[in-house]
Amino acid sequence: MTGVTDLTADEARRIILRSQGFIGANARKGGPHAMLRRLGAVQLDTISVLARSHELVAYARLGSVSRPKVERAYWHNPAQSFEYWCHAACILPIEHWPLYSFRRRAYRNRRYRWHEVPDGVDKLLDQVRESGPLTTSDVGGAKNGGPWWDWSDSKIGLEWLLDIGELVCTRRVGWRRVYDLAERAVPADLLADDLTDEECVVRLAAIAGRSLGVANRVDLIDFLRLRGRYAEILDEVLLSGAAGLVPVSVTGWPGRKGLGNAWADPAALESEPRGRHRTTLVSPFDSLIWHRGRTERVFGFKYTLELYVPKHKRVHGYFTMPVLAGGRLIGRVDPAREGSTLVARQLSLEPGFSAAKWADALGEALWSAAEWVGCDSVRVDRADPPELIPILNSASRL
Repeated sequence: MTGVTDLTADEARRIILRSQGFIGANARKGGPHAMLRRLGAVQLDTISVLARSHELVAYARLGSVSRPKVERAYWHNPAQSFEYWCHAACILPIEHWPLYSFRRRAYRNRRYRWHEVPDGVDKLLDQVRESGPLTTSDVGGAKNGGPWWDWSDSKIGLEWLLDIGELVCTRRVGWRRVYDLAERAVPADLLADDLTDEECVVRLAAIAGRSLGVANRVDLIDFLRLRGRYAEILDEVLLSGAAGLVPVSVTGWPGRKGLGNAWADPAALESEPRGRHRTTLVSPFDSLIWHRGRTERVFGFKYTLELYVPKHKRVHGYFTMPVLAGGRLIGRVDPAREGSTLVARQLSLEPGFSAAKWADALGEALWSAAEWVGCDSVRVDRADPPELIPILNSASRL
């Protein structure tokens, strides 16, 4: 491999932060609509602590953008985005519809996902065609009454039709998906753009590379969740240069000495990242920290989301959010709301970050989040080190 660019770990980290929208005023241009296109994908999740994750992703980069503005940028009429499977269930720019045809074909061939596809999906499709956009409640509800995965046949059928591209979700009502015919919701030119598997992977690899800034193969695979033949296609297009990414060697990242151990967006290498770093809480489902191994590699930050851990075994809390300041992940906080108070049920600084130097940054992150969600006070219940409690509890808005 020739023409490998050498990067220090710090250089790679700053490029990643700029690519992800955490450095400089340019990252805020165009608001949430442009932010989605820079990121390529924003993960959805049902959990709402301070806000839902897709809102937190916009807040972390844009500051106190109004939540209705975020919703309009994601779901609007006509459709500006759609929901589909990228890293996970994500909001994706509507112009990316053709790029996921490889996945829609794979689901159609497999005819199975989490559930067996029931008979009668054609009748469901006809119902959507005749009655207009529908939610699961319009066709009998989402569940059979059992655990969360015990979906009704109607829900399974609608999700299957979404998986294979007959239906699409371009908006939500009360956090429920609204299913419509793809031919009605997706612009005709995008619907007619039928790409090969190779073309899909080439273009998605370029999008993932631009979003991540600097990424190794594992990072790109994780962003797009490619397996088997599709992962092999990724390897081919990276080595051939078809994806438009260039090889780099990042100090300290895994790989053979003297050879490239990652890939970079060439535009990201053209200039040094400049501008003010964002100080903010980061959603556990933010693309900055999607891959926990990458998070440790880039930031030296070991992170586990403990909401799936039994309460008595949790170390940092239910919905621990990393704190980004000065281009570093300096700590973590488990937030909650009590009336008009944002409560840090547990807060901790990472080893090597002193309370004297970083208390103001923690306070800024907490107060900014509080004001965004309509709180007028902040309270810290537990902290490590403990001297942060009186400092932060006695502070007003910084």
